Amino acid sequence: MEAQTLLALPIVLALELVEGEAPPRLTLNRDEAAELAQLVAADLHGLVPQVDQARLALAGALFDQVELLRPGFPVWATLDELARRVPRGHIENVVAFGSHDGHMPAQPLEPAPPFADGPMRLLPLSLLAPKALAGELSEQLEVQLVGRGEAGALTADWLMRTLDVRLEHVRYLSRNDLLALTCVQYEHVNLAALWSVLEAALLTPYRDESAVTARGLALHYTQGKVFAQSPAGWLAEQPFAGSEGDATRRHALAGILFELRQYAALLDAHLLPLRLQPGTGHADETASGHLIETQADVDPGYEAPALFAHEAPGLGVVAITVAQRGEGGRNRALAHGYPLQPQALGPLAALLADRYGIPAMLQSLGGIVFDETGALGAPPTALH
Repeated sequence: MEAQTLLALPIVLALELVEGEAPPRLTLNRDEAAELAQLVAADLHGLVPQVDQARLALAGALFDQVELLRPGFPVWATLDELARRVPRGHIENVVAFGSHDGHMPAQPLEPAPPFADGPMRLLPLSLLAPKALAGELSEQLEVQLVGRGEAGALTADWLMRTLDVRLEHVRYLSRNDLLALTCVQYEHVNLAALWSVLEAALLTPYRDESAVTARGLALHYTQGKVFAQSPAGWLAEQPFAGSEGDATRRHALAGILFELRQYAALLDAHLLPLRLQPGTGHADETASGHLIETQADVDPGYEAPALFAHEAPGLGVVAITVAQRGEGGRNRALAHGYPLQPQALGPLAALLADRYGIPAMLQSLGGIVFDETGALGAPPTALH
């Protein structure tokens, strides 16, 4: 089997932890990974004997699904590349990669501690099969893993003893199974639109995909990025019947901003950049953690710009408006910034202050404030 003739069939060993359990470490050392690989090889042989004609590669590392389901599937891509470098001739054609001196052999195989608290840990596997065998083997794996994919008792016992954890289930999944499972999970929590753009980024990155969130925010995937409709743009599309509907309007906008934060966190975990769709204002491509859209240029006929913080119950500051006050209490909104995580508020305020040459002092509005047209704005009178 020459390296260039091998096709990679990605698999995963899924460890479902007993509630309250967490593995004390996220990687296996080289010897441990090699032991586990032999147990896995025996399990897979019992399910699909043709696996003996392929090279089994195992990474001794425990991941969350967001770490595995990233554009280009970097964990599997790295595992495949390392496995192809190993000369044939290893016993039973099984190769395993574990940690040495606390480090895995390549950075993509290092699980990230921030994702270590999930109830399921995933250990990546790959079968490198000759092209003539790959199609049939892939079909057999899809069928057998769904129906009979529970890991053997020896494998499950070894994992519990070695990792010092209790496990509810240990089973093999194809990558397609993992994709389907993630789809169901996101749809269950009203994040179907997230799955639509993520699936496109993973499986058809060359194609555009559009979706609308449960609360009505438009999303669009193109060229490796997800573009979200700006909250100000969404607000402009909502019916406005005057100030008597402000409470309902505030609640709806707070919901949109909460949803945007959810999407931002998950897209960041999947390593998908989030930007604002260009619209009536200018959507800035800024660092992760916040989004900025510019509405207008500074008008020298108005007072110096100031920063106003819109707040929502339970969410804290949901938006910063840069506005100028003019004659008669008229206000001009120059830009809106949206902190997508709490720690982004300070840097966002500093960035806006630097951009407009003003102090980074936020004037708290105590809620969400609209102008006379129903758009995000600032109060007509000075705050004291």
